[in-house]
Amino acid sequence: MEFNHVSVLLNECLEGLKIKSGGVYVDGTLGGGGHSFEIAKRLDGGRLIGIDQDLNAIEAATKRLQEFKDRVTVVNDNFVNIKYIMSSLGLKGADGFLLDIGVSSHQLDEAERGFSYMQDAPLDMRMDKTGDFSAYDVVNTYSEDKLNDVIFGYGEERWARRIAQFIVAERAKKPIETTFELVDIIKKAVPKGARKDGPHPAKRTFQAIRIEVNHELEVLERAIGDMAELLNPKGRLCIITFHSLEDRIVKNAFRKLENPCTCPPEFPVCVCGKKPLGKVITRKPIAPSEEELLENHRARSAKLRIFEKAEN
Repeated sequence: MEFNHVSVLLNECLEGLKIKSGGVYVDGTLGGGGHSFEIAKRLDGGRLIGIDQDLNAIEAATKRLQEFKDRVTVVNDNFVNIKYIMSSLGLKGADGFLLDIGVSSHQLDEAERGFSYMQDAPLDMRMDKTGDFSAYDVVNTYSEDKLNDVIFGYGEERWARRIAQFIVAERAKKPIETTFELVDIIKKAVPKGARKDGPHPAKRTFQAIRIEVNHELEVLERAIGDMAELLNPKGRLCIITFHSLEDRIVKNAFRKLENPCTCPPEFPVCVCGKKPLGKVITRKPIAPSEEELLENHRARSAKLRIFEKAEN
């Protein structure tokens, strides 16, 4: 399948990065290369590093960015390893980092990856297909309590306990192997009245399992600190998120970077010695325009937050 992915909040990201033609920029979630293509176009003497753990994305983006091969380096890795990646490329810092968190349109549309509750496929959900831990393992090996914790914690699903109970009861008969088998179990677990309104009954559970399989929240939290450290003075970190858990992590991490003081509030002056690393540019997250939402309905929950490194 061709790697189709519409770049969300594209103009807002380009503006947020404040691209300098000779600067170094890192797209930590390369995908189909949409954001990277527009960044590379604006470089003259600068360099772009594009990172993705999905080999399909690497292949598609490499083709798309072919005309800029003099200024683009594509890396097959996870952005959580950013310090190692930068060091291995001989780079001490960057003028901008961009992250577009979550599953891509291509991954959702490619049925066999098992990300979508709308298409039948083996339970997989690995963003890195070389990994040996998949959605099958979560669904078939986690205890009821652990399943409940994942589905409630990462999916914010009010029926998490019932869904976990139904999964455990069903897998006692035989392993749960496909997305549609899991969808059927979830539909049985969620009371009929609760299925009338809101999103698809399986949406939150699938989101939760995907986050668990790919350790998405831990990866995001660790990467924010590392990328902020690696920013050059006045460099910017732009992060797009698609649900409240991710957005909360970014919001709190940016706030801590701006105000790292750990002194009790009653202290008249700071004695902990922790200095701000920079400032938050977006007091409220930037959301897609009405025009963008008409063109791409998958952008509806996107939020962009921006952090800028201090001058020195």
